[in-house]
Amino acid sequence: MKKLDFVTLEIFIATVEEKSLSKAAERENLVTSAVSKRITELENHLGKALLSRHGRGVEPTQAGVLLYQHAKSLIRNLRLTEDLLFEFDSDGTAKIRLLANPSAILQFLPQQMAQFLNTHDKTSIDLVECHSFDIPRLIADDNGDIGIYHADQPATGVISYLYKKDRVGLIVPNGHPLSQKRSLYMEEALDYDLLGYFPRHSLESFLSYIGPSISRPPNVKLQVSNFETRCRMIREGLGIGVVPEAIAANYLQQMGLQCLTLLDSWAERQFYVCVNHESEKKPIIQKLLSLMLPSV
Repeated sequence: MKKLDFVTLEIFIATVEEKSLSKAAERENLVTSAVSKRITELENHLGKALLSRHGRGVEPTQAGVLLYQHAKSLIRNLRLTEDLLFEFDSDGTAKIRLLANPSAILQFLPQQMAQFLNTHDKTSIDLVECHSFDIPRLIADDNGDIGIYHADQPATGVISYLYKKDRVGLIVPNGHPLSQKRSLYMEEALDYDLLGYFPRHSLESFLSYIGPSISRPPNVKLQVSNFETRCRMIREGLGIGVVPEAIAANYLQQMGLQCLTLLDSWAERQFYVCVNHESEKKPIIQKLLSLMLPSV
């Protein structure tokens, strides 16, 4: 053994923590003889006894305790370095994993992404469309660096910041019996088929959310996830639908549709930006957060 290496140090750490050569071998997926050989080579290289062997297993000597403490620090720093390097693509450019629901992607992100990338041309953003229901869990599990979701309250398990609000409206074709109304409650539209979409939860869950505002369930014959497609279906008379007002505005004139203001309290939605405790510390994440959340 010519020099210290991280594999041997990890084996030594496992041996000290397990207090057993055989248990350390099991933990490191090795045979006991291989662990024993590595420890002996380490002791010979340093010229110091690192372990005291006895019938119940092994204990570190004073020199072994010192090596264990420094080895733990070295391995921890190595892991931290690997995590920091994970921020970068294979070509060495910084990478941000951004998860957002479709409403946020269409309404809020284009301008902010353009502004950020114009000033950080050596950064790449992997933008992934997800459901609000899933995003906080994915961020908590480190499957993304930043998440954008809407909810009544901030999710647990992540650090959430107030982001933006939007409103959903009721989209009807020109000439529809409801088209003469400028605003209404959802209760007033229950006689007409609704083009629904209930990602990651059932119609029953949606009804539980809006339940107090209506006296009976809407009649849902068709579910359409894409906003533009939903508007086209509404134009063809297949039903009426709930769409974010800012998104619906892109289709109203060309498709002969109207957006009626929903007076129900649930029609206004609060969006949050969330991170986990590790991603929040990354400098490139802080830079994007400062652009998205200028007040933070």
